Amino acid sequence: MIGQISGQRVGKGMSWFMVGGELARTVGPILAVWAVSTWTLEGMYRVMLIGWGTSAILFWRLRDIPVSARKNGSLQSILPALRTLFLPLFIIVFFRIFMIVCMSAYLPTLLNQSGSSLLVAGAALSILEIAGVAGVFSSGPISDRFGRKPVLIVFTILAPLFMLLFLNVSGWMRVPALLLYGFAALSPGPVFLALIQDHFPENRAVSNGLYISMAFLLRSVAMLLVGVAGDAVGLGTAFMWSAFVVPLGLLGILMLPADLATGE
Repeated sequence: MIGQISGQRVGKGMSWFMVGGELARTVGPILAVWAVSTWTLEGMYRVMLIGWGTSAILFWRLRDIPVSARKNGSLQSILPALRTLFLPLFIIVFFRIFMIVCMSAYLPTLLNQSGSSLLVAGAALSILEIAGVAGVFSSGPISDRFGRKPVLIVFTILAPLFMLLFLNVSGWMRVPALLLYGFAALSPGPVFLALIQDHFPENRAVSNGLYISMAFLLRSVAMLLVGVAGDAVGLGTAFMWSAFVVPLGLLGILMLPADLATGE
């Protein structure tokens, strides 16, 4: 739906879409800590009412927006592009997902193990995500203007550097490090979605579903492997290993087909 109504500014449309998600992940850790502190884990089911209410609002607000379904949308129709587009995307996502999992899922655990309170650990995740809001808000429009691949290259280089910076500072210096990391690490999200929308204008739903399925599967594998590595060698070491493998994703970026956002 967003790809259709965004016209030629698909990157901008995807940025606005993902800003909502990043804002939710910014508020989420604070809300979760408050809910657990107030109701305990057993009473936390009350927060599901927020999701139900949001779904009802979305249905009411979007019910009249026309969305024309493509009759030729099918998995079979995009099979020829699995090697040309999805293989590079697999390489990119595979090498960066370990870093994302570390900071989004295991960051509170790392801080808590190092002596930080649960509130501070949750606040750190919120700082990370609020920087991601700025990142996803800006990356889509920037990729519309300068191209998807250049933007992906820049953030693939910067994100692991900022992650290593965070791991090697302490005290209040971790706040700006988290802001820099969150901006660089979460920014590629809208660019990935826009890239898929660019190359599959007739099969946007199928291709988007395939990409998200791939990302969820890789995230599940990465979550398990990082947890095992954290138990074996320590979370700090697992974080560093995850940062070191991210630049390998540059190979996948270079393998991507012609950039339709700039025609190059």
